[in-house]
Order: sequence, then C-alpha cells, then structure tokens
Amino acid sequence: MNVRRKTYFLTQFSIMLAIEAVFCFTPLGSLPALGPIVMTMAHIPVIFTAILLGTGAGTLMGAFAGLFSFIVWTFMPPNPMIAFAFTPVFPPGNAFSLLITFVPRILVGTVSGLIYHRCKKIGKNKEWLWAGIAAVLGTAMNTAGVLGGIALFFGDAYAGALGAVLSFIIRYTVLTSGVPEAVLAALAAVLICMPIKRALVQRK
Repeated sequence: MNVRRKTYFLTQFSIMLAIEAVFCFTPLGSLPALGPIVMTMAHIPVIFTAILLGTGAGTLMGAFAGLFSFIVWTFMPPNPMIAFAFTPVFPPGNAFSLLITFVPRILVGTVSGLIYHRCKKIGKNKEWLWAGIAAVLGTAMNTAGVLGGIALFFGDAYAGALGAVLSFIIRYTVLTSGVPEAVLAALAAVLICMPIKRALVQRK
C-alpha cells in the first residue's frame, strides 16, 4: 500500500470511526423501541467499514465499537441495573462481561465483510443484494452474540434485574430491537453505503 492509498484508507477509516463515536456516545445513535429496549445504530458504521474498506477494517471497527460500548456501560450506563452484563465494574460482572461487550461487535465487521466480499465475486451486478444480506447477518450475529452471552453467563441475574423470565426477555428484545436493527442496517447498506461505494470507485 503506497503512501497515497494508505492516507486515503486512514482518512476513510477515521471518518467512520468518528461516526461510530457519535453513535455510541450521543443520543444520535439510539432510536426508541418498546418499553426499556432501545434500538441502536452503533453497528451500522461497522458494517459500512467492512463493505467499503474490507473485512479486516470492519473487524477493527467492531473492536472500537466494543471499546466504546465498554466505556459507556462503565462510566455512563443507560441502565445501571443490567450494566454488569457489559462491564466487570458492576457486580456480578466478570471477564465474561468483556466477552459479551467485545466479541459480538467484532464479529459484526468480520461476518459482514466476509459475506459481502465473497458473495460479490459471485455476481458483481448484485452488490446491493450482497450488501443487504451482509448487513442483516452481521446485525444478527451481534444480537445473537449479546443475548446468547447474557443467557449463558448471567441468565438468572439479568432476568432478576429486569424482573422478568429470561426467555421472555430474549424474545422481546429480538422482536423490538434485533429485527428492527437488522432491517435498518440492510436499508442503510443498500441506500447509503452502496452509493457511497460507487462514488468512491468513480473518484479513483
């Protein structure tokens, strides 16, 4: 990678990182769902990065998303009662809290990037379709990773904190947050990310 290409790459990555920070640290990155559930858009810059800059860059952006999430839940938790699931600072949080916070976000970039760039080789005239599929599956990986990690490591404590049965919490979260987030990510990937990608290709 020559200096010009490296600078171009770092500029694009920095822009995506700035957007990720805005989505994570300000209300602009959250949309109201039902009840206490909030629909986040923090996964969208990760998906965009994976599509525009490659799987490795998307994976790295996912790691930053995990770091930002850890900072939020540690220092300004949206719901202190369940913060232990995302940071070991709040009891009974432990090392598994870090797994829940980091691994699903990292996999958003990895899964989205692998699916898009491999499927693109099958049919370049269907890039918009691959982008939509990559966004949905990347988002689903995040939802499944977070909820699965909570159920596996903190099921009873999490359900007790919210005063509901864990199976109900999982179904409720998937329907009110997970599905809308996947749909939103797919629309953003097709309607925003792909035009950006075409514009960047034309500039080259």
